[in-house]
Amino acid sequence: MPSRFRSDRRLTVRMGLTLFLLGLLYVAFVAALIALLRSWVLVVVIAALALGAQYWFSDRIALFAMRGRVVEPAEYPALHGVVDRLSALGGLPKPVVAVSELDMPNAFATGRTPDHAVVCVTSGLLRRLEPAELEGVLAHELSHVAHKDVAVMTVASFLGVITGLIVRFAFYSQLFGGRRDQNTAVVLAGVMGVSAAVYALSFLLIRALSRYRELAADRAAALLTGRPSVLASALTKVSGDIARIPTRDLRTAQAFNAFYFTPALGSDPGLSRFFSTHPRLEERLEQLGRISAELGEPTAPGGA
Repeated sequence: MPSRFRSDRRLTVRMGLTLFLLGLLYVAFVAALIALLRSWVLVVVIAALALGAQYWFSDRIALFAMRGRVVEPAEYPALHGVVDRLSALGGLPKPVVAVSELDMPNAFATGRTPDHAVVCVTSGLLRRLEPAELEGVLAHELSHVAHKDVAVMTVASFLGVITGLIVRFAFYSQLFGGRRDQNTAVVLAGVMGVSAAVYALSFLLIRALSRYRELAADRAAALLTGRPSVLASALTKVSGDIARIPTRDLRTAQAFNAFYFTPALGSDPGLSRFFSTHPRLEERLEQLGRISAELGEPTAPGGA
């Protein structure tokens, strides 16, 4: 059954361009490592294993990191009911439904294909949102599955993950590796330099794609449900509640910001807003306001 979520040609083009540029960067990165380490077999095998693990097990990794667990309909009937309804409405296979015990109100989707997708909500989100608001958030997450940008973000983030690990390994190897000859020190410094440069470029490309895909998901969710104001209400409520959570309690969650409904940032993100995985809240609300006006949506009391 074809998806009835509104397609986004610009998102498709941006995903293709991002993957193409990251692919070129990845080839250059591997070539530089082979030249520095003089062992193409080792580099290619490690890179292939890391990419395969991230692609095939990204859903399990995300659930483990966020303390999520798969839940059955008998345990969360209302949650499953919303996912059932939206999946049928959007023409998607029903994803696996999971709940994280985190109090931080948020949700995310993960998985390599629509047939192997997982949608996870936190207990904090379930406790804070009204049923209509929860539907808006889940429609947003399912739109990521329909657009296949979850898989693209998983693959795209791989390069940043592997280069970050290499930088850490090289740094601690220099720090605790004892005495080394000059050639070894030069090689390690070269690996760190190349990895850091690749990480910086991939970081910027992924952030640019991530910000646009969130706007695309908001649009698709609003058009599917026909209630943009409900999604706007959920966005406002969740963003406000996250801003009141101490930053130290958000640090673990921030590693997965690119996959969240709204980023796990404290009340004052400072300069990080310019490198954010998400557009500004005001930009998202403005877009939803325009869609609401186009649809002629009546405003319910309380904005829901």
